[in-house]
Amino acid sequence: SAKMNKSFTSADKELVVQYSVKHEQSLDCGGAYIKLIPGDIDQDKFGGDTPYSVMFGPDICGSSNKRTHVILHSNPKDENLLITKDVNTETDDLSHLYTLHIKPDNTFEVFIDQKSVRNGKLDEEFEFLEKKEIKDPDASKPEDWVDEAKIADPEDKKPDGYDDFPAEIPDPDASKPDDWDDEDDGEWEAPMLDNPDYKGPWSPKMIDNPDYKGNWVHPKIANPDYKEDDTMYQVCKDGCNYVGFELWQVKTGTLFDDIIVTDSLEEAQKFAEKTFFKKKDAEKAMYDKIQEEKKEAEMAEMGDEDEDDDDDDEELDGFEDEF
Repeated sequence: SAKMNKSFTSADKELVVQYSVKHEQSLDCGGAYIKLIPGDIDQDKFGGDTPYSVMFGPDICGSSNKRTHVILHSNPKDENLLITKDVNTETDDLSHLYTLHIKPDNTFEVFIDQKSVRNGKLDEEFEFLEKKEIKDPDASKPEDWVDEAKIADPEDKKPDGYDDFPAEIPDPDASKPDDWDDEDDGEWEAPMLDNPDYKGPWSPKMIDNPDYKGNWVHPKIANPDYKEDDTMYQVCKDGCNYVGFELWQVKTGTLFDDIIVTDSLEEAQKFAEKTFFKKKDAEKAMYDKIQEEKKEAEMAEMGDEDEDDDDDDEELDGFEDEF
């Protein structure tokens, strides 16, 4: 963690948190989150249990869990709220710029490499507010409510002789083997076959239920605990003073850079042009060069192995007749 040069207080301002992440280790499971931390803390004891106002960054584990975490603190609830719908993330070995923008109109937007990957309203994608309506606790389904759409036809009767046909019958083409000995082998029984005349268990046909009332729907009432909140965006209401990183990884090798916390998206974008984007193309070119060199080295090694195999085959020539 590190103390910021200046405390950030939400008040009526926007909040922009931006930083770059690079997973050099071909990360298959791990997280790399930036945190904004309020109040005063003992930095020597900073850890996962340290209270925070914002937690933001890529989270990757396996093929199914690949997302960008966005967790915001609710002051009225005194809880940290995880975004309810997953946000995309990047999973390659290159640096990527992550930006979180929270606005005083209680909306937010997430950018990766300055391309928008999610935007919406705080109350729709985080559980800042209680539900406007709840099920009426005093209502219950009437005891005489009929929710069976179909009933057995009372006029439908099982035909006479319906059960006279068993499910299996002895194979009429089978005969006891000539070498069968009843004393040694027991009484011979013909193998059984499915009976083509068997129709299965009988059941009456179904008809529409004249008393059917449809699916019962629990009535709802206004939630007495619901309250509007125009200050959801004020995650740093009492001031955020520190930046910290929470890491959990199977393999080490994640790098962080280009960190800025500001109240201006324009300022963050200009900062990115001077930092992240200034080195982005060169990093990609170097990465591609290294990957190409690795590929060429692997191809050369495979060629050497093929030559060794050919030499081994030549050494065996002339020995075939001895075996």
